[in-house]
Amino acid sequence: MSAVRGVVGRAVAGVWWYLREVSGETAYDRYVEHCRRHDAAARVLSRREFERRRQDDRDRTPQQRCC
Repeated sequence: MSAVRGVVGRAVAGVWWYLREVSGETAYDRYVEHCRRHDAAARVLSRREFERRRQDDRDRTPQQRCC
């Protein structure tokens, strides 16, 4: 039974990872990691600031997309 739980748990984790990647949810996590790796003294934007700048960039340079 624990083997089945392990398989199901890995499947759920994989689906969760995929959904976060596709939705862009991991962009902030990658940004924070990048800042920490390259300049530990730099000010890291808050999640709200990051998303605001990200949306402003999208509005400034529109690309063809579905929505």
